[in-house]
Amino acid sequence: MDTLTLLGISLALGMDAFAVSAAVTSGLSVVTARHTFRLSWHFGLFQGLMTILGAGIGDGVAGFVSQIDHWIAFLVLALLGAKMIYESRNAETRTKDYDPSRGWSLVILSVATSIDALAVGFSLSLLGISVWYPAFVIGACALVMSFIGARLGKHAGALIGTWAECVGGVVLIAIGLRILVEHLIP
Repeated sequence: MDTLTLLGISLALGMDAFAVSAAVTSGLSVVTARHTFRLSWHFGLFQGLMTILGAGIGDGVAGFVSQIDHWIAFLVLALLGAKMIYESRNAETRTKDYDPSRGWSLVILSVATSIDALAVGFSLSLLGISVWYPAFVIGACALVMSFIGARLGKHAGALIGTWAECVGGVVLIAIGLRILVEHLIP
């Protein structure tokens, strides 16, 4: 696989991580270096690992996953987005200090943004391409794009103030819808 193709694939896979990082940090009242690190590290790590996992999965399982991966990503992002919107409108129901860059929320977001990498890894194995270097490049690209998204989201959150969490939720739902539409409309 040539370098330009690999970079194109890496950038395409990293776009969801970029957008989700921006949406998450725009909804936080304070964005620290730890938030940025956690998002960047996990999104990059999961992109790389899912690529490797995809290469190791058999034909039958990959075919099944590719049939529903868009639905999984949509549901996860839509539910988290709806929760962010609901909590932004109902301050009394908001979980104190809720931070989607921690715990299970971070793991779920990491998986949701890297499901496509699973299919890419599977495709690489079908082409007989060693997965290790592409997985590294895909993970590194997602890490950098997540870092940039988190930093931009921090500034967007400062600009739009209390609406930031609501806007972040809408963005997550929009990303989920985009993933769903891309897979349902050829």
